[in-house]
Amino acid sequence: MEGPSRKAIVGPRLSPETIRRLDILFRPEDREQAKALLYERCGNNLPLLEKNDMYQLERFRFAALKYSDGDLSMLEAAVKLAQEDWRDLVVTAGFADGVEGHQQWEPQRRS
Repeated sequence: MEGPSRKAIVGPRLSPETIRRLDILFRPEDREQAKALLYERCGNNLPLLEKNDMYQLERFRFAALKYSDGDLSMLEAAVKLAQEDWRDLVVTAGFADGVEGHQQWEPQRRS
């Protein structure tokens, strides 16, 4: 369960690369909700990431996007996993072998 202090800290903003990948994955009508979810619940409110900026958070936000495959309910599940232990999300997304591996991930547009 989330405590009040976790909800109070949001952001930072989504990086341009996070938005680009999100726009590839999600349908236009789902994009604003997906952006809000990442901004509000997958940012500095993740454990031990309180001081990360938008670029340092890309690894975790990209992992959530990859896990979601453009599905809002899966994005919610990914964010929940990140809130519990973001290391599990990073491993599941295949980004655990290095801190820059996420930069090589290029999502495919859903049909």
